[in-house]
Amino acid sequence: MPVTAVLILAAGTFAIRIAGPLLRDRVTLPDRVRELLSASATVLLFALVAISALTNGKSFGGWALALGVVVGGLAAWRKLPFVAVIVLAAATTAGLRLAGVA
Repeated sequence: MPVTAVLILAAGTFAIRIAGPLLRDRVTLPDRVRELLSASATVLLFALVAISALTNGKSFGGWALALGVVVGGLAAWRKLPFVAVIVLAAATTAGLRLAGVA
């Protein structure tokens, strides 16, 4: 059963990937649809980041983690180097947890 499922998923993935180049000139999307597709990709990515960054297993990760994510987001928005973003977010979360914020 697992081998069959993998083969079916592989065939579907190949079909979707080959459909792009084959249908590129045949299918045109209106500008509004292109805007919606771009916006939906952004929303989906944001939701994925929010869920993975703010949860610990199946529950809320705590306010210290949430504030660490906010600090990291602000640092990234200010275009600080990636290492600085990670260090600030981790230090904020660790400091708040050390102070007793759950």
